Amino acid sequence: MSKRKLNKGQLRRVRANQSKRLEQAEQLQSEPSGPLGISTSGVVISRFGQQAIIADSTDQPVRCHIRRGVESLVCGDDVVWRPIDAQANDDVGGIIEAVQPRRSLLSRPDYYDGLKPVAANVDQILIISSVLPAFSSQIIDRYLVACEDIEVTPVIVLNKADLLQQLSTDERDTIEQALAMYQAIGYQVLRVSAKETEGMDDLHQFLAGHVSIVVGQSGVGKSSLVNVLLPEVDAGVGAISDNSGLGQHTTTVATRYVLPQGGVLIDSPGIREFALWHLDPERVAWCYRDFRGFLGGCKFRDCKHLDDPGCALREAAENGALHPLRLYNFHKIIESMVSQRPSRVSARGKKE
Repeated sequence: MSKRKLNKGQLRRVRANQSKRLEQAEQLQSEPSGPLGISTSGVVISRFGQQAIIADSTDQPVRCHIRRGVESLVCGDDVVWRPIDAQANDDVGGIIEAVQPRRSLLSRPDYYDGLKPVAANVDQILIISSVLPAFSSQIIDRYLVACEDIEVTPVIVLNKADLLQQLSTDERDTIEQALAMYQAIGYQVLRVSAKETEGMDDLHQFLAGHVSIVVGQSGVGKSSLVNVLLPEVDAGVGAISDNSGLGQHTTTVATRYVLPQGGVLIDSPGIREFALWHLDPERVAWCYRDFRGFLGGCKFRDCKHLDDPGCALREAAENGALHPLRLYNFHKIIESMVSQRPSRVSARGKKE
């Protein structure tokens, strides 16, 4: 059974109540009431239905109920919560009363549910690719567009880099040229191997002092990287499917971990393709960082950047000022936006 949607009046009341609770917490006006303690701050480690695991002020995990008036809650949210007397409830240690304003929000388009939030308050996204399953610059471009859209720094990480030497010369050159292209645009690129623990020192340096989330296709080794970075976590590792060549899902909910060397790492559910149908085509073009110097220079305002006369992007690709692969990937994204967008959902994920 689907969750009942709130009307506009109910949403206004929910948000007003949240603001009131946040003000009370900031002014330390919330007093103990029965089995409930004083309001305090925490951060969501993971969410399971109507409960969530939070980290308290000492980074200890606490299982909490989510108050009905909390409109949305995801991994990484800063929250106001109140502890419950342990004698009153041995399993649940608190109640989440309100969510602090978010600094950023990564959402994943879902065919049936529209935009589904994955994690909040991240400042860095690790885009994990690998030699196996097959390297895909199109998938990387999708994630880069998502990063640019929410203004979060991306870091491209090629996992299983130790397998590069096992590829044919053409396959290896294709990957190396794509990585060089991203570096020329200005993106950070790391080569690592979770299996051989190669390049992990460089990865630790990028993680220190940041709240990072790991994203990428299933099977690229996200959980393997988490296991190297956090050996005590023992995240599930899936195999590559013999039939499809694609990875099998191992992580089911976004989970937040504190790194011993500093920083925070969020392991996200594996997804095989990151759709972008919630964005306008013009927004997708702007999210191509290397396109921005040419946008607005086309002869026609409604230029589709295909065979349109006077297209600035196509001319830039032809004269070497823009990598042709990026323009090709852009058009593949635009094509997929039309075919993948649910009939009842418009751009930006709104119901029609």
